Amino acid sequence: MSQQRLGRGPSRPEPTPDPRPDAPPGRFVGWLGGFGCAAAGYAVFQSLVGVLPDAISADAARYGIAAVSGLGVGLAAWLSAALIKARADGEDGDSGGTGADGSGGVRPGHAGQWGLAGRPGLAGVPLPRGTRPGPAPDGPAAPPRPLPALLAASHATLAAELAVLDDPDRGRLTGWPHSLDEPTRPVRPTPTGTAYGLHIVLELSAPDGRLSVSDLTDTLWRLRLRDGGWAARSQGVMPRPEVTALALGALARAGADPERVAAEAARCAAGFTAQLEPSGFGRTHVVTTMLRGLLRAAPHSPDVARLRDELVDRTITDPAREHRRCWGPTLRTPAARPSPVHTAQAVVALDRAARLLDEDTNTRAAREDGVRWLLSCPQPLHDACVDLTNTQEEVRRPHPVDSWRQEVLFVRHFTAAWMVRALLTPGAWRVAVDEGREEQWHALLTTAVGSVWRQQDDGIWNWDGHDLGRPLWMTYQGLSALRAHAVWMYQPGA
Repeated sequence: MSQQRLGRGPSRPEPTPDPRPDAPPGRFVGWLGGFGCAAAGYAVFQSLVGVLPDAISADAARYGIAAVSGLGVGLAAWLSAALIKARADGEDGDSGGTGADGSGGVRPGHAGQWGLAGRPGLAGVPLPRGTRPGPAPDGPAAPPRPLPALLAASHATLAAELAVLDDPDRGRLTGWPHSLDEPTRPVRPTPTGTAYGLHIVLELSAPDGRLSVSDLTDTLWRLRLRDGGWAARSQGVMPRPEVTALALGALARAGADPERVAAEAARCAAGFTAQLEPSGFGRTHVVTTMLRGLLRAAPHSPDVARLRDELVDRTITDPAREHRRCWGPTLRTPAARPSPVHTAQAVVALDRAARLLDEDTNTRAAREDGVRWLLSCPQPLHDACVDLTNTQEEVRRPHPVDSWRQEVLFVRHFTAAWMVRALLTPGAWRVAVDEGREEQWHALLTTAVGSVWRQQDDGIWNWDGHDLGRPLWMTYQGLSALRAHAVWMYQPGA
């Protein structure tokens, strides 16, 4: 499939042509401002000549008054025509001109081909919350495109919210907490927040040194538990595979010591089995997180193939969608319900593994069936689609100290962002093209991107209805999805 075929999405809009000088409104205004003004003046002249009283001493006076009055009316008519023309031109230049789709500019409630009305941006993407079109800048220069402006806003907020703390046991910590609106002071960097923050910095390709990759990397190592590994703030002192895999993936991506990273990855993978870690090993979220982390931190580890096979062997079928294979929140529960976000997570992880490992027929079929399941959403319009609704789950483990208690980790899923990442995998596009599903692929992707865009304010994503409403993980996933979409849609010379 050629690169041109990849762009079945909205193409770059053609520039709106300037109104033709001989357009019908121009001809009418020209007639009114030319011949019409003279006719109006002459009509007033003739009328006054007929009605002015003969008592005026001389014919010259009568004719003079009539002429002056006629000229005055003609001038007034000409000025009125000029004013009407000026207003018409101004309205055409603002929003009333013909848009690229043949309509009168941007339709109400529609952000236009370029995201913001009259401003270039992501194709088919609506306005983010809290954003309104402002006045056009002075001069001929075009305004900045929405995505670069969003990236710049994200960077500015992260730099402003960066926490630096001198810990008596761990030394100087530089990073972020789990969310940007933590009420506790002083703010203390956490492994989860700092790892996602490091991912964001690498995603943004930060243009200045306010956010130091070296400082963030050093902080992640300092936050490592005494016996190795990392854990979320609510998980205590026992290392957990999903948090360890997240930290290792960020460290490997940042260029940390590969031998040190590989050693940590081997230690984490050795403890991630059905016998030693039954709670995490039975959750799709945890297994896919581990697989993605190992693909970055230890791509040649035999545990990569082991986790991939575990994921493939634990698919379920959905009778509502042509008995396609998919995934639910749990992997070892026969009655697991199909889940869009977990199927998307599995598709992303398996697609990345396919670039490194050879796929057998069953592995490839499971991955492609997951894509088909996502594309088989029964709702023709995805604006209120349940397949794009954010969800959450709980990962419960026995408490490491008190066996009668449970350790509970609340995991929230940004479903639309995962859908974008799954649909933009090369394998998903090949399935759509080979099976004639490009229209379904494009419709679902466009709506998912729009949903991702709407859930942010000034480059920071929000989890509504929660006290810690600006989690770093959500901003990373939103930025990653939008950036992947922008890269996918780019065509040189288009």
